[in-house]
Amino acid sequence: MAKTILCYGDSNTYGYNPVDGSRYPLEIRWPGRLQDLLGGEYRIIEEGCNGRTTIYDDPLEGWKNGLTYLRPCLNSHKPLDYMIMMLGSNDLKSSFQASAQEIAAGAERLVEEVYSFMQEKDCPVPQIILVSPPEIGTEIANGPFGACFSEEAIHRSREFPKYYQQIAGRQNCMYLDAAEYIKPSAVDSLHLEPEAHAALAAALAKLIRQREAE
Repeated sequence: MAKTILCYGDSNTYGYNPVDGSRYPLEIRWPGRLQDLLGGEYRIIEEGCNGRTTIYDDPLEGWKNGLTYLRPCLNSHKPLDYMIMMLGSNDLKSSFQASAQEIAAGAERLVEEVYSFMQEKDCPVPQIILVSPPEIGTEIANGPFGACFSEEAIHRSREFPKYYQQIAGRQNCMYLDAAEYIKPSAVDSLHLEPEAHAALAAALAKLIRQREAE
């Protein structure tokens, strides 16, 4: 039976195209590329939402809280073998005033929620792959999302790996630092171009294959 992998993230999991705001086709988005790389022995489920946070309610679009949606999402797709979680970029918005450490704590809260819910439902606990999001580009304040992100977001995003790796160690998660493999488009300093989607998928496929070989 195919192993199931849930991809839980924001617009960079959804596949937001920085050039025109459309959605990349499945074969471009990193979950779709991951499916191609891993083949039929795996089933990839996409759960990307533009603007999704870890635990924060957006003042205009509160339904983008990643914690609020997590239990219904898990219940819809269980049982799971793996869960890839890449969230935190939207928490850098000026409106939340959250430090990198506080954002990472939000990601840890989500990890704990996965463990708690699956245990409640007597389901196997999936292996979580915690992905530290890519850095924010240097022109964020001058781009189309400058009203939401200040230049300070750049510096906080560079602190993500330190805290996310600590969480992965504490919570027995696999870990990937996305910034080692990808960077956002120069168009908006936030979203990924096709080459970055391909590179992220390749890094995740390698990580999963290494785990399966153990």
